[in-house]
Amino acid sequence: MTSDDIIEAIGVILRDEMRHPHLDLFGPEARLNEDLYVDSVQLLQLILALELNLGLPVSEEAFSRQDIATVADLAAMLAPAGPQEPPATNAPVPPAPSGGVHGDLTYDLKIHCFVSCVCDGLKTRGIDHRPFYFLIWDAEFAITDGFQLAYHSDAMDHETFRYWFERLYGVPLLAWYDPSRPKDDNVATLLDILQRRAPDECVMVMLDMFHLPERENKFNQNPFPHYLLLELTADPAVWQVRDPDFRWEGPIARDRLLNAIRQPTVAGGYRFDPSGARPPDERDLAAFFTACFRPNANPLIDAVRAIVTAHAEGQGGLVLADLGAALRELPVITIRKWAYEHGFAFFWRALQWPDEAFQRICDEIEALVNGLTALHYAVLKLARTGDAAEVAAVLARLDALDAAEFSLKRQLAGAFEAWRDARPRVRQAGHVPERIPA
Repeated sequence: MTSDDIIEAIGVILRDEMRHPHLDLFGPEARLNEDLYVDSVQLLQLILALELNLGLPVSEEAFSRQDIATVADLAAMLAPAGPQEPPATNAPVPPAPSGGVHGDLTYDLKIHCFVSCVCDGLKTRGIDHRPFYFLIWDAEFAITDGFQLAYHSDAMDHETFRYWFERLYGVPLLAWYDPSRPKDDNVATLLDILQRRAPDECVMVMLDMFHLPERENKFNQNPFPHYLLLELTADPAVWQVRDPDFRWEGPIARDRLLNAIRQPTVAGGYRFDPSGARPPDERDLAAFFTACFRPNANPLIDAVRAIVTAHAEGQGGLVLADLGAALRELPVITIRKWAYEHGFAFFWRALQWPDEAFQRICDEIEALVNGLTALHYAVLKLARTGDAAEVAAVLARLDALDAAEFSLKRQLAGAFEAWRDARPRVRQAGHVPERIPA
């Protein structure tokens, strides 16, 4: 089967099997995400259909490829006689840090919208924001009553983030959104805050990104709660949007934004002035790490294991065919594991440990993220085939990922202890574990 044959098959699967609605620009050079709006889960579903329908071999290396941007790229990767070298694409490649972990901080992680918004002002002021990512690798998520994984729920709030940001950086995060009030009252509050916004003040709002199709991204969830920053422009009908998490800023019509804010799926907003931010006290950093760090549990892997087991055992009438929907939001949570890189980088730079050892750890972090993506593919395959005999293999994958993440945590704990022991003020203050405020 040639690449042209596979391109034709991709079109057929998207149209007839996946009922994909965005095929006007379909062709070899169509970009999967930007032109066809194929999100990360749909891409895995597409690859799975090609494997099962056409018998195409799919290696696990395929899930770690960063160069699959177009339909032609995907076909070239799957073609039996495909090129050995990665296909040339226009996919952006993040710049490598100059001098490794001890060089310029030219690369930043964008893996949590709340954190990206509040840290944006720190970076512009030269304040190290990376310690705040201690919160992210095991950040809260939910399992619904129907054993579905959810990266957001109505029961969640960001009070933990708020407490620690204020304590570490001295910047008050003022909640302007009141969930007990009608939506229109909160919109009126937002309008008033935007009119009175001081030059350095940031106005942050949660909206449903699904209702901003011009801002499609690789996590095209429905709904898609997401925080970004707003300000007015000279045109009352247009607002300026800054989205630090997805590295985008530009104008969007006021009415479209208000529609996304008014959705019943979202509720939240803060305002803050980062101009008064200060570097964290080292004793607060030690308390923060202790409060965040969970050395004896990997909550995401535990949750996925529980969901797979519940579907395999038929709990509450669940069946394997529902497993794909139950874990649809896994990619949104998987990317949080990149936060380990910021944690290690902070301690490595402070201790001046060798860059070579840091790069080895980065490889382990990448293997964990890629392993979770490969696991997601195996789960989708299990849901589609319904082959109960494959449940054991999926659980074995989870056990291996569990061991890999615990290995990272042990190394991170060692780096923290070395950092703490090298700081007299932290040692003198003692090392009393603190609970994260509820």
